[in-house]
Amino acid sequence: MRLTSYKSFLHDRKVLVDFLAILFGIGSWIGINSIFVQFPLLVAAAPEGWDLPSFIVVIIQLGNLGPLVYTLIQKYSTRKIQDASVIYGILAVGCAAALAMCFVYNITATIGGVERSVWLFIVVFFLALVGCSSSVLFMPYMGRFREIYLITYLIGEGLSGFLPSIMALIQGVGGNAQCVLSNNTQGQPEYQLYTPPPRFETEQFFAFVTTFMCVSLGAFILLENLKLCRKEYVAVKIEKGNKYTYDESSKINESGEQLTVQEDAENTSLSVTTYRLLLILMAVICMFGNGIFPSIQSYSCLPYGNIAYHLTVTLSSIANPLACFLAVFLPHTSIRLISILTSIATAIGIYAVATAVMSPSPPLFGQVGGEILVVLSWTVLNGLISYMKLSITSIFRFQGGKSLVWVGGVSQIGSFTGAILAFVLINYTGIFVSYTPTCPAP
Repeated sequence: MRLTSYKSFLHDRKVLVDFLAILFGIGSWIGINSIFVQFPLLVAAAPEGWDLPSFIVVIIQLGNLGPLVYTLIQKYSTRKIQDASVIYGILAVGCAAALAMCFVYNITATIGGVERSVWLFIVVFFLALVGCSSSVLFMPYMGRFREIYLITYLIGEGLSGFLPSIMALIQGVGGNAQCVLSNNTQGQPEYQLYTPPPRFETEQFFAFVTTFMCVSLGAFILLENLKLCRKEYVAVKIEKGNKYTYDESSKINESGEQLTVQEDAENTSLSVTTYRLLLILMAVICMFGNGIFPSIQSYSCLPYGNIAYHLTVTLSSIANPLACFLAVFLPHTSIRLISILTSIATAIGIYAVATAVMSPSPPLFGQVGGEILVVLSWTVLNGLISYMKLSITSIFRFQGGKSLVWVGGVSQIGSFTGAILAFVLINYTGIFVSYTPTCPAP
């Protein structure tokens, strides 16, 4: 695969628009990604324990109520609603929710005689509104810009996982639980589990997230109002909401060639069958990548220790923007390549599911090789999923604004299906069993 030269990458583009698009993209999922990278700490303190990820994933999917309401209003309302106005409101809600998380994440309430992390769930719902809405609002909005800026927006969306991951690495989880000899209430010696604390608490972590949410809102304000940014629109006719169509001149690349999709190393237009198959593939990828895998990740990794789980969550989030960055220089509209990567991701995904099902005694349990393999598998798996999602999104960008809405729609349907399936399997079957470290008698 041929690498694109840096000169070609910087040719005829406005770096400021790239920068604003990246900052805008960061605000899409940084709230939810921050929840995921804090799981090693939240799971240890929450009354739900290891089941917390399955609850969170389902609540995230409830955030689809936002884009659903927006879509219904766009379809049946006689008034034209500007997508930019809705994005202003969505990002403002995200800023408020991220700020609230600093204060309420550890407050619980009793419901039906069971203690639950109610306030955490409520705030996660509002953060999910931002992320879920980004699929049907943010991406279609960027579709009115030249194609090169959609890629930089997706880099920013990837950074929404990278930045909290870097902060999580700095924060640390303190290490694996250790057995420490101490005296009990009767004065008898006994071993007790002790987990060293992180370098800073969750409150400070979400203060960092709040800052970037506000920066993302500011970037969108500039992206929407600066004349320099509006000059980077393609020849596009904007109709109701985010419905728009491209003129043929907007489908010409820098060399004056008609933009097409690469299929089996040949330039061909996107057929109806391929269009539908790619939508189905996108739904399946999101079902596992956004629904099932995040729910079972704790079962797969925690038996290998807190450090392995922490590194898995963090490095997996870093793999996302790295995959988006590589897509700038590598071919990302090849259907043949997407098919190959799907096969590889399927094989790795089977191993990841197997480690979760075999908990509390997964393969190579208690061995360094097992820790390395589980961290590497989850990291590569998430990188492949990110690259495939970006590739499919880029392909559909050339089909018009409504195609990006379809991509966002099937993505959320797949994610919701996977979240519900994982929630039922985790909470109402005995397939997944948590690992509880114990200390020997003194």
